[in-house]
Amino acid sequence: MKIVHADSISVTERQNRHRQGRFLERRLLEGEEGSVDNFQFTLVSTGGDFFSPRHRHNFDQFRFQIEGDAGFDRDGTMTQGTVGYFPEGTRYGPQSNKGDLSTLVLQFAGASGNGYMSEAQISSASRELRQWGKFEGGVYYPEPGTDRRQQDGYEACWEHMTKRKLAYPAERFHHPVFMNSNAFAWNPIEGQSGAAEKVLGNFDEFGTGIRFVKLAAGASYRAKGRRLYYALAGAGSANAGVSGSGEWKKGDVLHTLVDEAHELRASAPAEFYVILMPQFKAAALAKAA
Repeated sequence: MKIVHADSISVTERQNRHRQGRFLERRLLEGEEGSVDNFQFTLVSTGGDFFSPRHRHNFDQFRFQIEGDAGFDRDGTMTQGTVGYFPEGTRYGPQSNKGDLSTLVLQFAGASGNGYMSEAQISSASRELRQWGKFEGGVYYPEPGTDRRQQDGYEACWEHMTKRKLAYPAERFHHPVFMNSNAFAWNPIEGQSGAAEKVLGNFDEFGTGIRFVKLAAGASYRAKGRRLYYALAGAGSANAGVSGSGEWKKGDVLHTLVDEAHELRASAPAEFYVILMPQFKAAALAKAA
């Protein structure tokens, strides 16, 4: 288990970007660059000038709207409390903000096995591509005579970094999935007194899903597997045995691994936004058995 204290991480402005508009971030946690299960979990603040064209990715993405409204044209609007699932291969947008907003964003390797390109790799690629063209409105425009083509900014960065054409996974979902978390009911968790959860959904064969967990003061929550917990309220402690333990408070992030049994305890009423991340290792072991 890893516990990240958010107040120890500075807010920075992302540089060498391939999208348009102000983009401030508190980069909470990242995976291992080049690994099949790489990810990036970020608290993002964008302005009303932010714009991203209609596009798709070869990775999965969850967004939780903390403040403000994020408009996605024909796909709808993410208002406060909305969780959005943006599946790999599925087009969405264009995105334009209705004023300033704050969003928890997890971008992560999906079921296709394409992995996830790190922010450092994207930044490096966009900086190098500017030698032969420009990024404008989220699109890369190469200069005439450079033997390059106009394309989505992320796609251009990915192909430049990997030196191969990006083959998008087949579209499993025809649209992004927007979920109003406020409309889901809390249900007591059997055998765990003082603990309740909202189950918003499961989305693939690797166990990827979204939950909210609520704990009364003095209660605890026990689970196992690769998860991200973002503390929306409360304070307490967490324990994963030899894998680690520690204190947590509102705004902190807890990360557990595939095989890791863990327990979260609340010293004050608590609530967590919980992402069940794909259990690639567990699935591979089950297939081999």
